[in-house]
Amino acid sequence: MKRVCVFCGSSSGNGDVYLQSAKDLGKELAAQGIELVYGGASIGTMGAIADSVLANGGRVIGVIPKGIAELEVAHTGLTQLEVVADMHERKARMMSLSDAFIALPGGLGTLEELFEVLTWLQLRFHSKPCGVLNVANYYDDLLSFLKHSSSHHQRLESG
Repeated sequence: MKRVCVFCGSSSGNGDVYLQSAKDLGKELAAQGIELVYGGASIGTMGAIADSVLANGGRVIGVIPKGIAELEVAHTGLTQLEVVADMHERKARMMSLSDAFIALPGGLGTLEELFEVLTWLQLRFHSKPCGVLNVANYYDDLLSFLKHSSSHHQRLESG
């Protein structure tokens, strides 16, 4: 069975569109028989996608650092919940469990996770697909910056 890691926020963001996109993605993952791997929280878009996968008959693996679990935000109804020592172990574990990565709109933690898997892809530490779900044009400026950065980096290397 395939597993997709979804990076998303512990908050719901501004507007229902982000929560709805998490629910819709969760429903589609379950319909396709794809397991969800995510950060293990019961709140925000993290909780929404996990609840949606579960409500639609899918399987969910959460990976949460002990310090965050102790704040009573760990999702207790998952197929599997792994409590790890810290954020570094969380990212490494989610990477090892997953066949692909999707970033929903989120904050700095979501971006940090996305950039780490993209960096590992660039360094050829893995060859797993990575992408963003650009809900309501959330990632337009980031995608523009990445194109800009890539074009300048290529010029530096060839110059």
